[in-house]
Amino acid sequence: MDAVDTRLGEHRRAVEQALDQFVAADNEPSHRVLEAMRHSLFAGGKRLRPILVLEGAEVAGMAAEAVLPAACAVELIHTYSLVHDDLPVMDNSPTRRGRPTCHVLYGDAIALLAGDALHAFAFELLARNAEVPGVPSDRVVRAIAEVARGIGPRGMVGGQALDLAASGEPVAAADVHEIHRLKTGSFIHACVRIGGILGGATAGDLDALSRYGRHVGLAFQIVDDILDVVGEETKLGKGTGSDAAQAKITFPAVFGLAASRRLAQEATNQAILALEPLGDRGRWLRDLSMFLLSRDR
Repeated sequence: MDAVDTRLGEHRRAVEQALDQFVAADNEPSHRVLEAMRHSLFAGGKRLRPILVLEGAEVAGMAAEAVLPAACAVELIHTYSLVHDDLPVMDNSPTRRGRPTCHVLYGDAIALLAGDALHAFAFELLARNAEVPGVPSDRVVRAIAEVARGIGPRGMVGGQALDLAASGEPVAAADVHEIHRLKTGSFIHACVRIGGILGGATAGDLDALSRYGRHVGLAFQIVDDILDVVGEETKLGKGTGSDAAQAKITFPAVFGLAASRRLAQEATNQAILALEPLGDRGRWLRDLSMFLLSRDR
């Protein structure tokens, strides 16, 4: 996994540098909101979603640097969702990645506005990708629509609403899959797709990326659920057991740990299988899926 660690590290550094430039700590009139944005944005994290954008573009034959605005945009969206998730009206989380959450430091109102600002600025960055040579504006429009679908009422937000409604209630196995397909999987699916779209992927390649995104998104969520039960707080950067304490609908809660691990392995296998039409171009995405699975090891 050393080569995977090296590649992921290179991608993370590129994303971090670009984020620091895009969300600069300058003297904006709304400086406290900007400070809150940066507090949450630079709290660490895997940067999985932007990395998927970069890898999707490279599968299509485009240099990762060409889609950095879009990659940063999806990290802004992910961060906004975490800021809002942590609020007292949602999960009421005091820490995130080992640091006080945004509302703990800045108050509920500023945290709400910081999330709103991250969300809005993300779409400005997506649009800015049309300014990069070699990225036609029609591809950018398609990418914007893809992201909007992935995070809206038929995607991430819809899944969060289902999750809230189901907490503490009996739930069928199919409902668990649907909640997490929308809540987590739909955005991850969109990230790898927009990389391909911006890079000019063929219909066949985009289909492979789509199937990969669906399966790797599911595997990622299952492993996250498992780590909330068995993970180490120092490594996770947050308290464990929070899902159970809030009666959240998770894979371990419904299926048990052993079955959840089998489901994560099966989803990873399906993600790898989806990449076969890409040949060697899918190698890094394949390695990434195995790396994500290995977090529960």
